[in-house]
Amino acid sequence: MEERNTANSGGTCIVCSQQKDLGIRIFQSFLCTECEREIVQTDVLDEKYPYYIDRMKQIWMSAIS
Repeated sequence: MEERNTANSGGTCIVCSQQKDLGIRIFQSFLCTECEREIVQTDVLDEKYPYYIDRMKQIWMSAIS
């Protein structure tokens, strides 16, 4: 997977809450490259899956409010 740097590079990741330099912006939220990779590779039966769904839901909820 290619790592990419956005125009508004870096930020605090919506998933891991750590300050990172590389990632993507989804609306006003930042998702670091490591968490993006982990989300994409997580199976729906994995115990972490509901947590990732909740974090992604927070992005959408902040976008519509």
